Amino acid sequence: MDRNAKKIVWGVGTSRTLRAHWSMFELALDYECRPIGSRNGENVTPEYTRLNPTQKIPTLQDGDLVIAESAAIVNYLTTRYGGLRNMQPPADPAGRSRYDMWCFFCMMELDADTMYIIRRHGELQSIYGDAPNAVNAAREIFAKQAQATVQRLGAGPYAMGERFTGADILLTTCLTSALRRDITLPDALGNYLSRTTARGAYQRAIEANRPPT
Repeated sequence: MDRNAKKIVWGVGTSRTLRAHWSMFELALDYECRPIGSRNGENVTPEYTRLNPTQKIPTLQDGDLVIAESAAIVNYLTTRYGGLRNMQPPADPAGRSRYDMWCFFCMMELDADTMYIIRRHGELQSIYGDAPNAVNAAREIFAKQAQATVQRLGAGPYAMGERFTGADILLTTCLTSALRRDITLPDALGNYLSRTTARGAYQRAIEANRPPT
């Protein structure tokens, strides 16, 4: 892929779309934003469905390449374009396994298995149904996994040590989602977030990710 190939990020308004925008700003990549939402019908048009049959956001177009799933987008962009910003995932098997562990942990334990259940059966209960026991259990599990995150993070300052990587984009967006839902985080994670959310690319991504008014 050519760094100058036309790049389009489809989707705004969620923590998952934020990951794609944040990656683009961290890597100083020019791109076009298509600010479609996830529940207003814009994601079910024939044009978008051809790109992403799941009709989920975000989706990335990089030239002729189309990638869905926010973690896949983050890892593709940092692998392909992260060299100049020292953001490429580790090349050695041991380092890559640690990086992958962080990514899978974020996407499963902190996102799909807990945070999405809270969102689905709390904020979106009119669509997916009210399930207070599932929501309460998910909040408790997230709190437990937050403690595990502290242990894995260690001295930091980032998930992989001294170097900011795509794993931090995934981890930060999961933790900030928890804070928005009044889940108390350990002090160590608050300190971690103070570093990652202070990054200029994060602040620019927050603005790019706002739905149009």
